[in-house]
Amino acid sequence: MARSMWRGAIQFGLVTIPVKLYLATESSSIGFNLLHEKDLSRIQMKIYCPVDDAIISRSETVRGYEWSKGKYVVVTEEDLESVPLKTVRSIEIEAFVDEEEAEAKGSRFVKQAYYLEPDEVGRKAFYLLKSVLADTGKTAVCKIVLKDREQLAVLNPFANTILLNTLHWPDEIRSLEELNLPEEQVEIKPAERKMAEQLIASMEGEYDPDAYRDEYREALMRVIEAKVAGEKPEPAKKAEPTRIGDLMAALEASVASARESRRVGTAEGAGEKPARARAGGKSRPASAKKAAPKKATARKARAKSEEAAEAPARRRKTA
Repeated sequence: MARSMWRGAIQFGLVTIPVKLYLATESSSIGFNLLHEKDLSRIQMKIYCPVDDAIISRSETVRGYEWSKGKYVVVTEEDLESVPLKTVRSIEIEAFVDEEEAEAKGSRFVKQAYYLEPDEVGRKAFYLLKSVLADTGKTAVCKIVLKDREQLAVLNPFANTILLNTLHWPDEIRSLEELNLPEEQVEIKPAERKMAEQLIASMEGEYDPDAYRDEYREALMRVIEAKVAGEKPEPAKKAEPTRIGDLMAALEASVASARESRRVGTAEGAGEKPARARAGGKSRPASAKKAAPKKATARKARAKSEEAAEAPARRRKTA
Protein backbone atom coordinates (compact mmCIF):
# COMPACT_ATOMS: atom_id res chain seq x y z
CA MET A 1 0.00 0.00 0.00
CA ALA A 2 1.24 3.50 -0.81
CA ARG A 3 2.72 5.54 2.03
CA SER A 4 1.86 9.23 2.38
CA MET A 5 4.76 11.68 2.44
CA TRP A 6 2.89 14.51 4.20
CA ARG A 7 -0.12 14.88 6.45
CA GLY A 8 -1.96 18.10 7.14
CA ALA A 9 -5.07 19.97 6.06
CA ILE A 10 -6.45 22.19 3.31
CA GLN A 11 -7.36 25.55 4.81
CA PHE A 12 -9.59 28.22 3.28
CA GLY A 13 -11.73 30.61 5.28
CA LEU A 14 -12.85 28.71 8.36
CA VAL A 15 -12.93 25.37 6.51
CA THR A 16 -10.36 22.72 7.45
CA ILE A 17 -10.06 19.50 5.40
CA PRO A 18 -7.59 16.88 6.74
CA VAL A 19 -5.64 15.32 3.85
CA LYS A 20 -2.64 13.16 3.02
CA LEU A 21 -0.19 13.88 0.22
CA TYR A 22 1.21 11.26 -2.17
CA LEU A 23 3.66 11.59 -5.03
CA ALA A 24 1.68 11.43 -8.28
CA THR A 25 4.63 10.45 -10.48
CA GLU A 26 7.66 8.18 -10.36
CA SER A 27 10.78 7.91 -12.46
CA SER A 28 11.28 4.93 -14.76
CA SER A 29 14.50 6.13 -16.37
CA ILE A 30 17.50 3.83 -16.79
CA GLY A 31 20.04 4.34 -14.01
CA PHE A 32 23.81 4.27 -14.38
CA ASN A 33 26.58 3.69 -11.85
CA LEU A 34 29.86 5.59 -11.73
CA LEU A 35 32.80 3.27 -12.44
CA HIS A 36 36.57 3.64 -12.32
CA GLU A 37 37.56 3.73 -15.98
CA LYS A 38 40.75 1.76 -15.33
CA ASP A 39 39.23 -1.43 -13.87
CA LEU A 40 35.44 -0.80 -14.09
CA SER A 41 35.04 -1.09 -10.33
CA ARG A 42 32.06 0.75 -8.86
CA ILE A 43 32.88 4.06 -7.18
CA GLN A 44 31.81 4.50 -3.54
CA MET A 45 30.67 7.86 -2.22
CA LYS A 46 31.81 8.31 1.37
CA ILE A 47 31.29 11.08 3.94
CA TYR A 48 34.66 12.47 4.99
CA CYS A 49 35.45 14.60 8.08
CA PRO A 50 38.60 16.69 7.46
CA VAL A 51 39.04 17.49 11.19
CA ASP A 52 39.16 13.84 12.29
CA ASP A 53 40.67 12.78 8.95
CA ALA A 54 38.19 9.91 8.92
CA ILE A 55 35.24 8.55 6.99
CA ILE A 56 32.05 8.76 9.06
CA SER A 57 28.55 7.30 8.72
CA ARG A 58 25.55 9.39 7.71
CA SER A 59 24.02 8.80 11.14
CA GLU A 60 26.82 10.94 12.63
CA THR A 61 25.80 14.00 10.61
CA VAL A 62 23.47 16.86 11.58
CA ARG A 63 21.91 19.74 9.66
CA GLY A 64 23.75 23.05 10.15
CA TYR A 65 23.34 26.67 9.00
CA GLU A 66 26.43 28.84 8.49
CA TRP A 67 25.48 32.11 10.21
CA SER A 68 29.02 33.50 10.08
CA LYS A 69 32.20 32.46 8.27
CA GLY A 70 33.07 28.98 9.62
CA LYS A 71 30.42 29.22 12.38
CA TYR A 72 27.34 27.01 12.32
CA VAL A 73 24.15 26.53 14.29
CA VAL A 74 22.56 23.06 14.34
CA VAL A 75 18.92 22.92 13.17
CA THR A 76 16.99 19.84 14.35
CA GLU A 77 13.68 18.34 13.22
CA GLU A 78 12.08 19.85 16.34
CA ASP A 79 13.33 23.28 15.27
CA LEU A 80 11.75 22.87 11.84
CA GLU A 81 8.46 21.78 13.40
CA SER A 82 8.44 24.93 15.54
CA VAL A 83 8.60 27.34 12.57
CA PRO A 84 5.65 29.72 13.19
CA LEU A 85 3.96 29.28 9.80
CA LYS A 86 0.55 27.75 9.11
CA THR A 87 1.88 26.21 5.89
CA VAL A 88 4.12 23.82 7.87
CA ARG A 89 1.10 21.61 8.49
CA SER A 90 -1.55 22.99 6.15
CA ILE A 91 -2.22 23.83 2.51
CA GLU A 92 -3.18 27.49 2.79
CA ILE A 93 -5.41 28.57 -0.10
CA GLU A 94 -4.62 32.19 -0.92
CA ALA A 95 -7.10 32.80 -3.76
CA PHE A 96 -9.33 31.18 -6.37
CA VAL A 97 -8.46 32.34 -9.88
CA ASP A 98 -9.52 31.46 -13.43
CA GLU A 99 -7.58 28.45 -14.72
CA GLU A 100 -6.59 30.19 -17.96
CA GLU A 101 -5.33 33.22 -16.04
CA ALA A 102 -3.25 31.01 -13.73
CA GLU A 103 -1.68 29.21 -16.71
CA ALA A 104 -0.89 32.49 -18.46
CA LYS A 105 0.89 33.79 -15.36
CA GLY A 106 3.13 30.87 -14.51
CA SER A 107 1.18 27.81 -13.33
CA ARG A 108 2.60 25.85 -16.29
CA PHE A 109 6.04 25.88 -14.62
CA VAL A 110 5.32 22.79 -12.51
CA LYS A 111 7.93 21.30 -10.13
CA GLN A 112 6.15 18.19 -8.87
CA ALA A 113 2.64 16.73 -8.88
CA TYR A 114 0.95 15.19 -5.83
CA TYR A 115 -2.32 13.35 -5.23
CA LEU A 116 -4.47 14.40 -2.29
CA GLU A 117 -6.39 11.86 -0.22
CA PRO A 118 -8.96 13.18 2.26
CA ASP A 119 -9.37 11.70 5.71
CA GLU A 120 -12.78 10.14 6.21
CA VAL A 121 -13.95 13.00 8.42
CA GLY A 122 -13.20 15.55 5.69
CA ARG A 123 -14.49 13.74 2.60
CA LYS A 124 -17.67 15.77 2.15
CA ALA A 125 -15.85 19.10 2.30
CA PHE A 126 -13.07 17.74 0.06
CA TYR A 127 -15.44 16.67 -2.72
CA LEU A 128 -17.48 19.84 -2.34
CA LEU A 129 -14.30 21.83 -3.03
CA LYS A 130 -13.41 19.57 -5.96
CA SER A 131 -16.88 19.92 -7.49
CA VAL A 132 -16.96 23.71 -7.21
CA LEU A 133 -13.49 24.04 -8.75
CA ALA A 134 -14.55 21.86 -11.70
CA ASP A 135 -17.89 23.62 -12.26
CA THR A 136 -16.51 27.16 -12.04
CA GLY A 137 -13.26 26.59 -13.95
CA LYS A 138 -11.23 27.91 -11.04
CA THR A 139 -7.76 27.05 -9.79
CA ALA A 140 -6.91 27.34 -6.10
CA VAL A 141 -3.59 29.12 -5.54
CA CYS A 142 -2.00 27.99 -2.29
CA LYS A 143 1.21 27.61 -0.28
CA ILE A 144 2.65 24.59 1.52
CA VAL A 145 5.92 23.72 3.27
CA LEU A 146 7.62 20.65 1.77
CA LYS A 147 11.23 19.53 2.18
CA ASP A 148 12.11 22.44 4.46
CA ARG A 149 10.88 25.02 1.95
CA GLU A 150 7.64 26.93 1.53
CA GLN A 151 6.31 26.20 -1.94
CA LEU A 152 3.85 27.98 -4.19
CA ALA A 153 1.24 25.55 -5.52
CA VAL A 154 -2.13 25.16 -7.23
CA LEU A 155 -5.02 22.77 -6.63
CA ASN A 156 -7.01 21.35 -9.56
CA PRO A 157 -9.63 18.57 -9.85
CA PHE A 158 -8.27 15.32 -11.29
CA ALA A 159 -10.30 12.12 -11.79
CA ASN A 160 -11.79 11.37 -8.34
CA THR A 161 -9.28 13.41 -6.36
CA ILE A 162 -7.55 16.80 -6.35
CA LEU A 163 -4.09 17.29 -7.80
CA LEU A 164 -1.59 19.59 -6.07
CA ASN A 165 1.13 20.95 -8.36
CA THR A 166 4.03 22.79 -6.75
CA LEU A 167 5.26 25.71 -8.86
CA HIS A 168 8.39 27.77 -9.29
CA TRP A 169 8.40 31.15 -7.57
CA PRO A 170 8.35 34.10 -10.02
CA ASP A 171 12.01 34.95 -9.33
CA GLU A 172 12.97 31.36 -10.28
CA ILE A 173 11.52 31.67 -13.78
CA ARG A 174 14.09 32.87 -16.27
CA SER A 175 13.33 35.82 -18.52
CA LEU A 176 12.66 35.35 -22.23
CA GLU A 177 15.12 38.18 -22.81
CA GLU A 178 17.92 35.62 -22.35
CA LEU A 179 16.84 33.94 -25.59
CA ASN A 180 17.80 34.96 -29.11
CA LEU A 181 14.26 35.65 -30.31
CA PRO A 182 13.40 37.89 -33.30
CA GLU A 183 12.22 41.38 -32.38
CA GLU A 184 10.06 41.67 -35.50
CA GLN A 185 7.16 39.46 -36.52
CA VAL A 186 8.24 36.62 -38.80
CA GLU A 187 6.57 36.91 -42.21
CA ILE A 188 4.42 33.89 -43.06
CA LYS A 189 2.89 33.55 -46.52
CA PRO A 190 -0.84 32.68 -46.76
CA ALA A 191 -0.06 29.52 -48.72
CA GLU A 192 2.37 28.34 -46.02
CA ARG A 193 -0.18 29.00 -43.26
CA LYS A 194 -2.90 27.14 -45.19
CA MET A 195 -0.64 24.14 -45.77
CA ALA A 196 0.40 24.07 -42.10
CA GLU A 197 -3.28 24.15 -41.08
CA GLN A 198 -3.97 21.21 -43.40
CA LEU A 199 -1.08 19.26 -41.88
CA ILE A 200 -2.37 19.87 -38.36
CA ALA A 201 -5.90 18.92 -39.42
CA SER A 202 -4.64 15.69 -41.03
CA MET A 203 -2.90 14.71 -37.76
CA GLU A 204 -5.81 15.69 -35.51
CA GLY A 205 -7.03 13.16 -32.95
CA GLU A 206 -7.94 12.49 -29.33
CA TYR A 207 -5.26 12.40 -26.64
CA ASP A 208 -4.82 8.85 -25.34
CA PRO A 209 -2.03 8.69 -22.73
CA ASP A 210 -1.88 4.88 -23.00
CA ALA A 211 -0.78 5.20 -26.63
CA TYR A 212 2.48 6.86 -25.61
CA ARG A 213 5.60 5.27 -24.14
CA ASP A 214 9.20 6.18 -23.43
CA GLU A 215 10.76 5.17 -26.74
CA TYR A 216 14.13 6.63 -25.80
CA ARG A 217 14.38 4.26 -22.82
CA GLU A 218 13.48 1.29 -25.03
CA ALA A 219 16.02 2.32 -27.69
CA LEU A 220 18.69 2.86 -25.03
CA MET A 221 18.05 -0.64 -23.66
CA ARG A 222 18.57 -2.06 -27.15
CA VAL A 223 21.92 -0.23 -27.35
CA ILE A 224 22.91 -1.62 -23.92
CA GLU A 225 21.84 -5.15 -24.88
CA ALA A 226 23.86 -4.89 -28.09
CA LYS A 227 26.96 -3.89 -26.13
CA VAL A 228 26.42 -6.76 -23.66
CA ALA A 229 26.30 -9.10 -26.65
CA GLY A 230 29.57 -7.66 -27.93
CA GLU A 231 27.95 -5.83 -30.85
CA LYS A 232 28.65 -2.27 -31.91
CA PRO A 233 25.49 -0.13 -31.98
CA GLU A 234 24.72 1.61 -35.24
CA PRO A 235 25.01 5.41 -35.09
CA ALA A 236 21.67 7.21 -35.12
CA LYS A 237 20.73 9.38 -38.06
CA LYS A 238 20.49 13.08 -37.26
CA ALA A 239 17.52 15.06 -38.53
CA GLU A 240 18.44 17.99 -40.74
CA PRO A 241 16.55 21.27 -40.17
CA THR A 242 14.12 22.26 -42.92
CA ARG A 243 15.56 24.99 -45.13
CA ILE A 244 13.41 28.07 -45.57
CA GLY A 245 13.22 27.55 -49.33
CA ASP A 246 12.05 23.95 -48.84
CA LEU A 247 9.33 24.74 -46.28
CA MET A 248 6.36 24.51 -48.69
CA ALA A 249 7.68 21.26 -50.20
CA ALA A 250 8.20 19.77 -46.73
CA LEU A 251 4.68 20.78 -45.66
CA GLU A 252 3.09 19.33 -48.79
CA ALA A 253 4.99 16.04 -48.39
CA SER A 254 4.02 15.88 -44.70
CA VAL A 255 0.31 16.39 -45.51
CA ALA A 256 0.41 13.66 -48.16
CA SER A 257 2.25 11.28 -45.81
CA ALA A 258 -0.17 11.92 -42.92
CA ARG A 259 -3.19 11.34 -45.16
CA GLU A 260 -1.69 8.12 -46.52
CA SER A 261 -0.95 6.92 -42.98
CA ARG A 262 -4.55 7.59 -41.96
CA ARG A 263 -5.87 5.77 -45.03
CA VAL A 264 -3.64 2.72 -44.43
CA GLY A 265 -4.36 2.70 -40.70
CA THR A 266 -8.10 2.82 -41.31
CA ALA A 267 -7.93 -0.03 -43.83
CA GLU A 268 -5.69 -2.29 -41.75
CA GLY A 269 -6.72 -1.55 -38.18
CA ALA A 270 -10.47 -1.17 -38.19
CA GLY A 271 -11.69 -1.88 -34.67
CA GLU A 272 -8.11 -2.13 -33.32
CA LYS A 273 -5.86 0.37 -31.57
CA PRO A 274 -2.81 1.03 -33.76
CA ALA A 275 0.13 3.23 -32.85
CA ARG A 276 -0.29 7.01 -32.79
CA ALA A 277 0.26 9.16 -35.85
CA ARG A 278 3.52 10.92 -36.51
CA ALA A 279 4.75 13.14 -39.30
CA GLY A 280 6.99 11.14 -41.58
CA GLY A 281 4.74 8.19 -42.40
CA LYS A 282 4.14 6.45 -39.04
CA SER A 283 0.79 4.81 -38.43
CA ARG A 284 -2.13 6.67 -36.89
CA PRO A 285 -4.97 5.31 -34.72
CA ALA A 286 -7.87 4.26 -36.89
CA SER A 287 -10.21 5.41 -34.15
CA ALA A 288 -8.79 8.93 -34.13
CA LYS A 289 -11.55 11.47 -34.21
CA LYS A 290 -11.75 15.19 -34.35
CA ALA A 291 -11.12 17.00 -31.11
CA ALA A 292 -14.13 17.28 -28.86
CA PRO A 293 -16.14 20.50 -29.24
CA LYS A 294 -15.11 23.31 -26.99
CA LYS A 295 -16.95 23.34 -23.67
CA ALA A 296 -17.94 26.36 -21.63
CA THR A 297 -14.58 26.18 -19.91
CA ALA A 298 -11.44 24.14 -20.39
CA ARG A 299 -11.83 22.80 -16.85
CA LYS A 300 -15.27 21.30 -17.50
CA ALA A 301 -14.04 19.42 -20.55
CA ARG A 302 -11.04 18.07 -18.67
CA ALA A 303 -13.04 17.13 -15.60
CA LYS A 304 -15.61 15.26 -17.68
CA SER A 305 -12.99 13.05 -19.33
CA GLU A 306 -11.01 12.50 -16.15
CA GLU A 307 -14.07 11.43 -14.13
CA ALA A 308 -14.44 8.52 -16.53
CA ALA A 309 -10.98 7.25 -15.71
CA GLU A 310 -10.30 5.18 -12.63
CA ALA A 311 -7.74 6.97 -10.48
CA PRO A 312 -4.82 4.74 -9.44
CA ALA A 313 -5.06 5.84 -5.84
CA ARG A 314 -4.58 2.34 -4.42
CA ARG A 315 -1.75 1.41 -6.74
CA ARG A 316 0.39 4.51 -6.80
CA LYS A 317 3.95 4.33 -5.46
CA THR A 318 5.83 6.86 -3.48
CA ALA A 319 9.51 7.78 -3.62
